[in-house]
Amino acid sequence: MPPANPTPPGKVPRNHVVERLRAYFFAGVLVTGPIALTLYLTWLFVHFIDSSVSRLLPDAYNPATYLPFDIPGLGLVIAVIGLTLIGALTAGYVGRLFLRISERILARMPIIRGVYGAMKQIFETVLAKQSNTFREAVLVEFPRRGMWTIAFITGRTEGEVGDLTGPDTVGVYVPTTPNPTSGYLVFVPRSDVIVLSMTVEEAIKMVISTGIVTPPDRRAAHGALPAEREIVLPRANPASGGP
Repeated sequence: MPPANPTPPGKVPRNHVVERLRAYFFAGVLVTGPIALTLYLTWLFVHFIDSSVSRLLPDAYNPATYLPFDIPGLGLVIAVIGLTLIGALTAGYVGRLFLRISERILARMPIIRGVYGAMKQIFETVLAKQSNTFREAVLVEFPRRGMWTIAFITGRTEGEVGDLTGPDTVGVYVPTTPNPTSGYLVFVPRSDVIVLSMTVEEAIKMVISTGIVTPPDRRAAHGALPAEREIVLPRANPASGGP
């Protein structure tokens, strides 16, 4: 028997039109969403720097005093030039002397000295040219055996923690999803972590996207065979009846 409501020749069914329009809509969101969000975040950052620097400029040197409109990015340019000049001044004898005197004053303040010392050590570690901090993405079993998560090696464990945990222990930062700025610091043996071929940027994208954005597997290009991964995997717990 012929269908009850046959579709006339050359006419697209209504449900197909709705599905196609919906596909076009999501394609538009997929294309414009990342661009719009990137531009918005960039605008927020530039606006924050501009508004902060404009408060420090005297009215005589502020172009907004003479122009009927603001110059976007002017505060960012002034901030970059100012930081560069400060770095050049501290490289000289007078700048180093002033820096030592300032650090001695801050070291005598009970609360500020702890905050300043911690912030200085973090910046020196992260910005050091020879530092490997957050330059290696790894897999680590967390929060228990059998559950794997992406983490970042922060450095070799030293000091009291290194003496108690062993010489081959590394500090690993385990970020939370989708906000990688918060997380956990754990100390694990180097043999218990699996180094990933993906870059740190790709690993952060995967964490932020909750696993939706997955980078390609580059182990074959780097010459790593699947059998090599079996060697670095931690051994099974004897209590579970494994080998």
